[in-house]
Amino acid sequence: MSLAAEPAELPGGGSEAFGAAPISAIKTRVVSAPYRRPFRISSGVSTELISLVVEVHTADGDVGIGETSPMTAYTGETLAGVQAAIEEHLAPALIGRDPLDRAGAHVTMDGVLRGQQVAKSGLDIALFDLAGRISGWPVHALLGGSVRDRVQTTWVVGLGTLDEMAAEAAEYAGRGFMHLKVKGGHDPAKDLELIRAVRAAIPADAELCLDANEGYDATTALPYLRKMSAAGLTLLEQPLPRWDLTGLVRLRDRLDVRVMVDESMHSLHDALEIARRGAADVLNIKILKVGGLHRALQIAAVAEAAGLAVKVGSMPELGVATLAAVHLAAAVPGATVAADLVGPLMVDEDPLAPTVFADCDGWIDVPKRPGLGHDV
Repeated sequence: MSLAAEPAELPGGGSEAFGAAPISAIKTRVVSAPYRRPFRISSGVSTELISLVVEVHTADGDVGIGETSPMTAYTGETLAGVQAAIEEHLAPALIGRDPLDRAGAHVTMDGVLRGQQVAKSGLDIALFDLAGRISGWPVHALLGGSVRDRVQTTWVVGLGTLDEMAAEAAEYAGRGFMHLKVKGGHDPAKDLELIRAVRAAIPADAELCLDANEGYDATTALPYLRKMSAAGLTLLEQPLPRWDLTGLVRLRDRLDVRVMVDESMHSLHDALEIARRGAADVLNIKILKVGGLHRALQIAAVAEAAGLAVKVGSMPELGVATLAAVHLAAAVPGATVAADLVGPLMVDEDPLAPTVFADCDGWIDVPKRPGLGHDV
């Protein structure tokens, strides 16, 4: 007598969808779009958003599309270096493998090349898109399901004059963006004036975040940060250098505003150490920075276990990688801080942007189509 159940039918065409032909080819191509205005942060300025599209093909003709975007001023990685890492090291190691074995793909990639998370993320996103297309499931289902059908997005205001930044924040609050993030980090005294100006320009119930991009030191910044908190700052992102977890702990103990880490967290091990030391209230998980959706989901589990909130961040990227962030933010229960899904909104004529980003009012609908839900 057999107790084996009949195979369950899958949306993508039955039980055979669990199998897939091996990876037969991996291709890359460069795409770009100019920013509507140069995007300035404390570590540098970018005039265009440049991305690398990654295609993973199977022997049966299925294709998954990923994207990665090395913002050199932020990560230190270059487009040429990322492309070489994929084409010369990672792609040859993945050819012939089962495309549905995403965990195994990371073991393989880590075995042939240390680091290079930006390169690995492009392949990871493509593998998730491919698995979704093969199975008929949207990527958020592959990540465990969707706890929200719409994802709130921040509007990110790059560096500029005080008047320019306050006006931009007010404009986008008027469009429905009720979580505003302003860039700072050069001078805490000037940033205090910025927070006061922006807070006066936006609705009282709008959340306001300052991203210092590692620009402060704990001793001189503390009195200004206390005044920013009193002026209506609700979230403080990466005020200190990435290595100064001790300083972050001290700041967190002395401030009434939540502290979020970004540059301090590049890996699962970083997340564990940040949680262990109590250095943050919020983890900013950028898919490209940590190596892809597979690693991002592991980090989200660490955050959940430690009682930390999650923000799904952005480098920023164009439409494909931003869609991956939408799916992650939909699937992670602890992703309660508005995500940064603004890349396609910051450029003219994004070659990868699907219609889901059109006429954004501060919220993005989670795609229900197979894979990431793009039309690339």
